Amino acid sequence: MTARTTIQGFFDPATWTVSYVVWEHATRHAAVIDPVLDFDFKSGRTHTASTDKLLAYAREQGLQVDWILETHAHADHLSGARHVQAQTGGKIAIGENIRVVQSTFGKLFNLERTFLPDGSQFDHLFKDGEVFRIGEVEVTALLVPGHTPADMAYLVDAAVFVGDTLFMPDVGTARADFPGGDARQLYDSVRRLLDLPPDTVMYVCHDYPPASRPPRWQTTVADQRAHNIHVHDGIGVDEFVAMRTARDATLEVPTLILPSIQVNVRAGRFPPADGNGVSYLRIPLNALP
Repeated sequence: MTARTTIQGFFDPATWTVSYVVWEHATRHAAVIDPVLDFDFKSGRTHTASTDKLLAYAREQGLQVDWILETHAHADHLSGARHVQAQTGGKIAIGENIRVVQSTFGKLFNLERTFLPDGSQFDHLFKDGEVFRIGEVEVTALLVPGHTPADMAYLVDAAVFVGDTLFMPDVGTARADFPGGDARQLYDSVRRLLDLPPDTVMYVCHDYPPASRPPRWQTTVADQRAHNIHVHDGIGVDEFVAMRTARDATLEVPTLILPSIQVNVRAGRFPPADGNGVSYLRIPLNALP
């Protein structure tokens, strides 16, 4: 919570994702950030239990959802943006570099000819530094590439939603080995966030906690600068890039990257249905490194 806004987080244990509802007190206008559509890979079935929790909270508080904000095209969960929009209205928005991600993965999946990598699937594409509003509160969209080319952070009053760029201090930073990722860009993006005032509250999109603690998703710039295991003050770019490169080489491909990207580059839509009325996801064989 800030002086003018309330922030409510919702943790999804299946994907370790935290979604948020941010609302402004004077007008009760709101934004939803990084909603999750539940997906059972074994059966291919989706459901909306996670997004329904957000929606129930919004109804209980009497909120008008103006924005559904994506920090990037996630590789670990399907976006619930379309379900939220169908229930509340609101614009689905992401950073303008989503076009780069769409072009890259459009080729990987050999998507249908009608799929255009121009960002038109989203209602709004943010430019770096663009200012918009949740009710009477200004929000600044910050480009923070490195994990992917399209990562955005959202600065609201004295709080910032950092997506996957940073995790909790004892977990570190995002990987940078996805197509279009870049460890040097990631370092620069992290330092941009860590240059915010020390008391700025940071809200992360995921937590992968050690066994010694439960999931958490709120920290501060000061805590990150002092304690982040990958990028605390004193860690230079070359040291970070060497660490990140070596670590990324040991990481497995995320379980849901192939289904999630196909949905998320479409702003949460499923692929067009075939003639039998069923939508299908593609699994490219021997195509990922």
